[in-house]
Amino acid sequence: MRGPHSPGPWADAGPPLELDAFVGRSAQLAELAGVLGGYRLVTVTGAGGVGKSRLAGRAAARWASGDAERGAAGGWVELATVRDPQLVEYAVLEALGLTDHSSRMPREMLLEHLAGRRVLLVLDGFEHLVEACADLAAELLRRLPELHVLAVGRRPLGLAGERLFPLPPLDEDEAVELFTRRAAEQGLPVAGGPEVRELCRRLEGVPLALELAAGRLRALSPGQVLRRLDDRFRLLTGGGRDALPRHQTLRTAIGWSHELCTPAERLLWARLSVFARTFDLEAAEYVCSGDGLAARDVLDVLSELLAQSVVSREETPAGPRYRMLDTVRAYGADWLEAAGDADRLRRRHRDWYLGLATWCELDWFSPRQREVAARVETELANLRVALELCLTEPEGVHLGQYLAGSLWFCWVGCGRLAEGRRWLERSLELETGYERSRLKALWVLGHVAILQGDTVTALRTLRECREQAERSADATAAAYAEHRAGCLALITDDMRGAEALLRSALDRYREIGELNSNVLMGQVELAMTRAFQGDLPDAVRLCEDVRGICEDHGERWARSYALYVLAYAAWREGAPARARKLLEDCLGNAHAFHDLLGCVLAIELLALVTATQGDPAEAAVLQGAAGRLWPSVGLPLFGSAHYNAPHEVCEAAARRALGDARYEECVREGTRLDRDAAVARALGHDGVRPLGALPAPRGTRSREGAGKREPAASPAPEGGRTAG
Repeated sequence: MRGPHSPGPWADAGPPLELDAFVGRSAQLAELAGVLGGYRLVTVTGAGGVGKSRLAGRAAARWASGDAERGAAGGWVELATVRDPQLVEYAVLEALGLTDHSSRMPREMLLEHLAGRRVLLVLDGFEHLVEACADLAAELLRRLPELHVLAVGRRPLGLAGERLFPLPPLDEDEAVELFTRRAAEQGLPVAGGPEVRELCRRLEGVPLALELAAGRLRALSPGQVLRRLDDRFRLLTGGGRDALPRHQTLRTAIGWSHELCTPAERLLWARLSVFARTFDLEAAEYVCSGDGLAARDVLDVLSELLAQSVVSREETPAGPRYRMLDTVRAYGADWLEAAGDADRLRRRHRDWYLGLATWCELDWFSPRQREVAARVETELANLRVALELCLTEPEGVHLGQYLAGSLWFCWVGCGRLAEGRRWLERSLELETGYERSRLKALWVLGHVAILQGDTVTALRTLRECREQAERSADATAAAYAEHRAGCLALITDDMRGAEALLRSALDRYREIGELNSNVLMGQVELAMTRAFQGDLPDAVRLCEDVRGICEDHGERWARSYALYVLAYAAWREGAPARARKLLEDCLGNAHAFHDLLGCVLAIELLALVTATQGDPAEAAVLQGAAGRLWPSVGLPLFGSAHYNAPHEVCEAAARRALGDARYEECVREGTRLDRDAAVARALGHDGVRPLGALPAPRGTRSREGAGKREPAASPAPEGGRTAG
């Protein structure tokens, strides 16, 4: 993800296997770049596989570089795998790298974040979501005069002021150049002779068709490819007589490639269509095996599909992944439906991602926490598909509640509160008869609402959870409901009530043998109540204990909050240098996990430490940066007098040293920093540690060995197995 002040990923935009923009597109590239300079809404239209996305990416890069002095930036929104129109706005937020913990609607967030910024937004593959995209684009363009939209699809958006840019196929010479280049890349030099030219004419210059044909040259000569295409041309031409020739040709090319596949390759092609965006080998082996395709054979068959350019391979932070173009995926999905196997494969896909979420929830409390964060980020599109299936099948609703609840660490720990709340609320609107999954969704929703500052929803949800848990004797749900009620009391300044609830919840956790990140956060929150009541030694004792357990287990997320409390205590004890060191560690971890709440709390306290160390101007800048971030979290400092006290002390000291005018000027400077820039400024350097560079755990013990160290008010080994 790239924020709206970061360089756009334009040079690499578009799906793999499409046209290289430097083959035969120079004239169109120059023309499209010129059109972008004169219109705020441009839509590139054309058949699937004609090279729209790659050309749009090159043109967007040229637009951004030409406007670099004005701070131009952009975001690429891939919509091909988005099925729910209500998720379009979340997809735009995600593409822009905008994290928002609050309960506001996503459109409101977009309007606020993009106000006054010169941004080019690319909506790629919108044709199945045209109404939602048109409605969003119309309002954004109307209310954001600096915004430009480049839409990429097979039809127009249909808005006033829209400038259409139809993209034709390549001419014959360009097509021959692309075909021979792709052949050469496979170590198969091919001359542009008569057979190649005839083949390119038959494929009518559609880049995807040429890519697929070139992928066959390992086994066939150009003449053999041509003859096989000729044999099937009439049979495989799709659409009616009035269909555009290039539409027919594309389906012909895909169908012809499909016909050349072995039965096992066709079967895998169809089954892979259930994945959204990308998938890994293990998922393919589980989901696609059986009924004619053994799991042990999936790799070999997949390798053949890779060789034929039906599937492409790419590297991600979570390891190697595979992808099919949307056009190729859609063709496979048609075959899967025709075979009557689509429902079964979708359920296998759902089951795999239910298992993945369960594994990730357990492994969140382990040295693999950073891998879990990267994996969930990579698999989010597939998890959404699984959630959608659960919530649209009556017999699967309880699975949807379970899945939405199991992903609490993604919603809370990885900066996706708004999306998590949507899935949780949708799942809870439906009755299932499965009490345990419903109770988990309730306490997770209560947690999300607390962090968003929605105390009314949090109170109602947690009360329902606690009452139902007591009636059904669900000790785990009761512990979590009481814990979150204590957290709610903490941020509403009821310190005695919070302490009582949190101590009781930690006792419950000990009784049921629960030990995980949530339990440790409960102890951190208890420490915060002790610190706010003036008992700093007890707060330090509690958090040092949490810190040690986290380091034993390789846990980084809860550890960062323990460091925050330790830094607060260090500042109160007159040790600002130690407080700064703790806060820099805390902030680096929180930012790596995209935990916006952890980031803004650390920046607020760093501002106070900075003022204490004699730099009131920089302290004011950091307060301005935090002030810009708070609306995306919720109520600033939770509206809590205790959390707000350090902010007020810092502001008073900075105003006293700088004077009101200079203080306000520094605050305004801070409000111009986006999250990445604010974190870099707070850490005192231009770069921010990536997730993979987080400190390693103190040791690598087994779960059993690590569990032998208990938190001060918490439990025993193996408790994390229930993971809430």
